[in-house]
Order: sequence, then structure tokens, then C-alpha cells
Amino acid sequence: MNKVGVVKSFATITLLLAFLIALPAARADEANQATKVTFDQPVQIPGRVLPAGTYWFILPQDVTQHYLVRIFNSDRTTLYATLFTINAARLQPTGHTTFILAHLASAQPQAIVTWFYPGDTTGHEFLYPKQLQKELANDKQDTTMAGN
Repeated sequence: MNKVGVVKSFATITLLLAFLIALPAARADEANQATKVTFDQPVQIPGRVLPAGTYWFILPQDVTQHYLVRIFNSDRTTLYATLFTINAARLQPTGHTTFILAHLASAQPQAIVTWFYPGDTTGHEFLYPKQLQKELANDKQDTTMAGN
């Protein structure tokens, strides 16, 4: 084998090893479904209203806790809420982050009802107090897709 062949083989093996090492890190955002989203108007989540702005929606790294959704500010330095959710289903996945928002009958901001990560048919339905949950179920709901 000549020098060129040895160098090509070494480069190929090195590239393959680098890919295998980087692969778990590339999947980290899928595991915790980290999603950056910007709302151009205030939105309601259980227990508070988020002003218009940019937020991160993130699941805990521990998959046994994926019933929790954490909402951070745009640079992930401030945790605004840790919210309980239940699984929500949809028939077709999309390639974009999807939020289902409910128009409340009163003058309150729209409420985030459900969040779906791109490519998933199972999402996260936020748990509101029972009376508000009933109101949200009866209110008009819009599906909003974020450009991921």
C-alpha cells in the first residue's frame, strides 16, 4: 500500500470515529426536545402569562420525567415554569414545532394547550386547573407552526 492509500484510510477512519463520537451530542436536543420559540403576543401557560418574547421549551434529560416541560428565557438562564403535562396525540407529524392555542372567551391572552416536537405524533398537553381546562376544551383552538 502506498503513502496516499495509507493517508486516505487513516483520514476515513478518523472521520468515522469523529462522527460516532459526535452522534450522541447531535441527538441531545431530540432527547430533551429543546425548542426555541418566539411569541409576538403574550400567551398563557398554567399559572402565569408569558409576555411576548423568545422562550425555550425543554424536557428533563431523564425520560421518566417527560411529563414535565420546563420553560426558560431566550438564553436559558432563567427558568419561568416547570409544568405538568399529559400525552397528546395527533394523526400526522409535521416537520415543524406545533403549538395548539385556545382563544379564551374573556380578554385573556391565548392559552397554550398542546406542544408537539417536529416529527412526533405524541406531544405534551398542558394541565390547567379543572375549570379552566373545561373552558379551554370548549374554546376555539388554532394550530400554530414554528419555523424549525
